[in-house]
Amino acid sequence: MSLSFVSQYIVKPRTVGAILPSSTYLAAKMVGEIDFNSASYIIELGPGTGVFTDKLLDKRNEKTTILIIEYNREFYKRLAYKYKDEKNFYVVNGSAENLHLYMKMYNIPYADAIVSGLPFASLPKEMSDSILISSKAALHQDGKFITFQYTKWKRKMIEEYFSDINVKKELRNVPPAYVFSCSKES
Repeated sequence: MSLSFVSQYIVKPRTVGAILPSSTYLAAKMVGEIDFNSASYIIELGPGTGVFTDKLLDKRNEKTTILIIEYNREFYKRLAYKYKDEKNFYVVNGSAENLHLYMKMYNIPYADAIVSGLPFASLPKEMSDSILISSKAALHQDGKFITFQYTKWKRKMIEEYFSDINVKKELRNVPPAYVFSCSKES
């Protein structure tokens, strides 16, 4: 799958965001702060090849609904095929900006956690703002928005929407990445 990831990066670097898929170490950090015992609804934005999705499926309880939204058509087709037999699991080919529409489509009232693999550093600011506004609105009061970035450049932008941010660095990813675990204001 990494060869197709590289080819998608070459064709669409702005929306793919990285030349290699995320490591299992990064995936573990990304899902590590989710309370899988109580989570009813989990949303993933920009799953790419499904590295984080695999971890979410491994850890979720059987009643948890997962919605993943992938913009890249090739990745979407692979994900839809790979996860076609999963229960309480939906794959959408579309933009994370339309999160509320997809939630309505699948009767998802809120998100306990939103896991984002979106490359905010390469997305237009208006698009990033729209995604962050939609994500914050979708989160349950004690929900978490978890994203990773390769630099801390976008921290200020993320802080405009989430004032409570915990940052951890994962060195065993290529390139190393920062995981931002964000909560709504109390």
